[in-house]
Amino acid sequence: MLEISQQINPPVTNDQLNALFASAWENHTPFDFQPILRHSLCYVCTFHQTHLIGFVNVAWDGGKHAFLLDTTVHRDFQRLGIGVKLVQMAVEAARQRGIEWLHVDYEPHLRTFYERCGFRHTQAGLINLWTSKR
Repeated sequence: MLEISQQINPPVTNDQLNALFASAWENHTPFDFQPILRHSLCYVCTFHQTHLIGFVNVAWDGGKHAFLLDTTVHRDFQRLGIGVKLVQMAVEAARQRGIEWLHVDYEPHLRTFYERCGFRHTQAGLINLWTSKR
């Protein structure tokens, strides 16, 4: 059995996060996560021993709405239920912090994953401000 631990808001370095993201996302470019983490409602990390293998961020509007961002599991640990556990822990942490609505955007192939995590599909609007013309 795989021994993992999950923690809310543990100390985590840019090196750890960039290594995780590079393992899971083909075109990841390293960057400074610390300003993002400081403004998050919370974030959840999964560790195998001392190795960071999972992450999800809960961003928020300062009120009753929060947003799941960057759900990531190291490629060597995917399809073991770690992502679902990460999201479920983030959902509970948001609930305990008084969040009423938790949103997540996802690509169509991730719909089943997020439904397993308790989300229901809704219609929403989206605009990419970098590529849209005024």
